[in-house]
Amino acid sequence: MALKRVRWLGNARAVMRAFPPNARREAGYQLYRVQAGHQPSDWKPMTRVGAGVREIRIHADGEYRVLYLATRPEAVYVLHAFAKKRQSTPKLDVDLAQARLKELLRRRARE
Repeated sequence: MALKRVRWLGNARAVMRAFPPNARREAGYQLYRVQAGHQPSDWKPMTRVGAGVREIRIHADGEYRVLYLATRPEAVYVLHAFAKKRQSTPKLDVDLAQARLKELLRRRARE
């Protein structure tokens, strides 16, 4: 079984690496599941960000989220990662993920 590559946009990789160890381990495992073509254990669609974008929900040492796009054949794109402190996803996090998705799609369309 071939795994899809993971492409990190912006500072998403650095942010995820700064998660507490249990949350970082869980996030890495869930991304591995996505690379292998499976669903994460706990996720929801993030249509506010864009078509095909999903949110991995991590409940370890707090609440953490990883927003990604896996519908492209060449890679799994991690758009954003953050600690969740409120019930709703902050507009700043949604806007940042939308901007990264827009830039990704613009770059891919030129290739």
